[in-house]
Amino acid sequence: MASGVFEDEAEGTITINEYIERLDAEELAADLVLGGDEGDECTFPKGYMKRQAIFSCITCTPEGNAGICTACCLSCHDGHELLELWTKRNFRCDCGNSKFGTLACKLLPSKDIENSENSYNHNFKGLYCTCDRPYPDPNVEEQVEMIQCCLCEDWFHEEHLGLTPSDSVGSQIPRDEESEPIYEDFICQNCSPACSFLTLYPENLWVVAKVDSTGSANACSETIELDKNHMDSEPGQPENGTDAEKSVVGKCSETISDSEPGQPENGTEAEKSVVQKCSEKIDESEAGQPENSTEAEKFVVRKCSEKIDGSENVPAAGCVIRTDLNSCPEFEKKPLFLTKNWRNILCRCEKCLEMYKQRKVSYLLDAEDTIVEYEKKAKEKRTEKLEKQEGEALDLLNNLDHVSKVELLHGIKDFQDGLQGLMVYIVTIYERNLITILRNHFI
Repeated sequence: MASGVFEDEAEGTITINEYIERLDAEELAADLVLGGDEGDECTFPKGYMKRQAIFSCITCTPEGNAGICTACCLSCHDGHELLELWTKRNFRCDCGNSKFGTLACKLLPSKDIENSENSYNHNFKGLYCTCDRPYPDPNVEEQVEMIQCCLCEDWFHEEHLGLTPSDSVGSQIPRDEESEPIYEDFICQNCSPACSFLTLYPENLWVVAKVDSTGSANACSETIELDKNHMDSEPGQPENGTDAEKSVVGKCSETISDSEPGQPENGTEAEKSVVQKCSEKIDESEAGQPENSTEAEKFVVRKCSEKIDGSENVPAAGCVIRTDLNSCPEFEKKPLFLTKNWRNILCRCEKCLEMYKQRKVSYLLDAEDTIVEYEKKAKEKRTEKLEKQEGEALDLLNNLDHVSKVELLHGIKDFQDGLQGLMVYIVTIYERNLITILRNHFI
């Protein structure tokens, strides 16, 4: 019994450093959700932002048909019942428009009557998943973490994802041995038909949790590598070549076909450098690499040489999937888990771009749409803010005269002494209470 008393007391103990670390972690978590937004200005003038933190005010719009930005949440709806919706894409702040009746936005009173491009779902009413339940759920003792679909942006409980044991989809969310998710994005089964074209890509685009003979789920993930057949449409491009390298190859091809090899118009310095090396290559009596060439330059020169010899042409870029989208096999609705950087391999030919547009998923090609990029920018803003605060503190100290600096140092010393005295007092009271508890327990 006495040991239980000690354990309870120990659990409630925390050091100053631990407390500061906890505060820093909470501030970082808030910055990641808010995207580094300080909440000083309404985001309405920025238009339909690619991604921003959005809140729903149940007090003002119980129908759940409006969303507000961080600044309006703090300035215009203080004391109201608010729902934090994390982030939403392509959204413009509704605060003060026709959906709020007579309530005007305090930060920007003059706004459009309605934001027609905004999209709303039951999240704005505080409901989530196919079960249409709130989070946290008052009828559930233990709250279960939910995951978000990267298309509809709704949140789902694991048991409502539609996971079933099969060859392609596991019965559990793909996780590593430490139960950490190993996928980058999740697409719910209702949204998956819009991305049926993904079945035309290599299978290692997916992350699946397969059920073994013991009934446990093992996460399986592979690095994305395009099949060599998918690269055949661009034999003139370097393997894993960047857009810049591919651009240079194209410019070299154009240059070689000219009667007088020269620099491409409007070429960058890097492109001009490589094309110059190609020109040098053309003038050489024997095929060889220019001295001090980078690997990328050597590749381009080699391709130029092959073009000169007539052994290979550099064709125009083609479609990565090279399949008629209308001939896709019938797609079974199912949850999809996609591996890291899966968006980078999506085809960007004109035909596919038009297909993305028709299916309203063009945002998948935009890096700024991803949560990873959103949080990356938030961390950068946080770093800048902390550096600015540190710089301001140093500037303040440096601008003080000698007397003020001495007084400040004495003040810090007095604070330290006072804090130490307070800690001694707290420890003394703690010991007295502990002795009283033990005495009452054993007597």
